[in-house]
Amino acid sequence: MLQGVNHQVVEVTRPECEYFERVIFFVKPEYSSVSEGTLRERAGKIAGEAGAPPPTKTRINRLASIGRLLLAAAVGAGVTALAGYLLF
Repeated sequence: MLQGVNHQVVEVTRPECEYFERVIFFVKPEYSSVSEGTLRERAGKIAGEAGAPPPTKTRINRLASIGRLLLAAAVGAGVTALAGYLLF
């Protein structure tokens, strides 16, 4: 356990989860009196329960943006074709 100036920190260097190399927990000031062993045990348990990181939203947003652009292009082409048919 690392003792900082303002915070107490528990670092789990080899969590059971394959996605993370290490996990750092900042201990709340009201729990700073809890024993180091208890904090390490709880931190290790939480780090082990961590699953895969969620998929990024940028991929979903990118696909939505491409869909909107294609829809806008189709509507524009349709309006242009309709205007050309009615005017000429």
